[in-house]
Amino acid sequence: MTQGPNWQDLLPRVVSAIVLIVAGAIEIYFGGWLFLITVCAVCGVMVWEAGRMFGAPRPRADGLLAGSALFVSILAPPPLIFLMVLASAFVTVTRAARDKRVFFAFYVWIMIACYTLVLLRDLGGFSWFLWAIAVIAATDIGGYFAGRLIGGPKFWPAISPKKTWSGTVAGWVIAAGVGGLMMAHLDVGAQLIAASVLVSFAAQIGDIAESAVKRRAGVKDSSSLIPGHGGVLDRFDGVMGGGFFALGFWAALGPAI
Repeated sequence: MTQGPNWQDLLPRVVSAIVLIVAGAIEIYFGGWLFLITVCAVCGVMVWEAGRMFGAPRPRADGLLAGSALFVSILAPPPLIFLMVLASAFVTVTRAARDKRVFFAFYVWIMIACYTLVLLRDLGGFSWFLWAIAVIAATDIGGYFAGRLIGGPKFWPAISPKKTWSGTVAGWVIAAGVGGLMMAHLDVGAQLIAASVLVSFAAQIGDIAESAVKRRAGVKDSSSLIPGHGGVLDRFDGVMGGGFFALGFWAALGPAI
């Protein structure tokens, strides 16, 4: 007898998602200092989770350092940005108990991804940021339900055993629909649909990359802070993957409007 899909985590996922959506919508809408401080706090929490995965002795201090370094980097002149990121990464990673090179790359990715989000909100404005988040969220939702309902061959079973090709393709399709719906709002042509699919794919790669790091570290979730989702890294890995590409597409499409 074929076992049906397991929906036990659906309710906590929905409740947590609603809370995150409401809180995130307020911060994204107002932007400015509220958004900046929120992103820096999220960055700090993600580095704290990463530090725990890699056996750092003081992950809370590492998270505080990362959030503070990101805050200073955003306010500093551009040449100092990467120096701040690399310096904070060096201080943190030297204390890791294992896989220092992987931890270093993961740390820098977190920092740059968070910096990218601040740039996208400040430069692209509310509408372009909303498009990026809607595409990434639609990718995650489409992948979750299609993977549970349709199933089928796994996308990359060695790294992420739960992800299926059906969920992956469903994420692309729904992301394309989001792009189509927002074409008129952003005053952009059909290229926004292709951009949405590519951002969707980048978000999926971000998810898979974080899964690979967790597998290497021997953990299932980055933490248990968000019921039904795991940790903050588990929830924002797609945002980290897709945000950079979204900023690139805004640079290519947005200023020409």
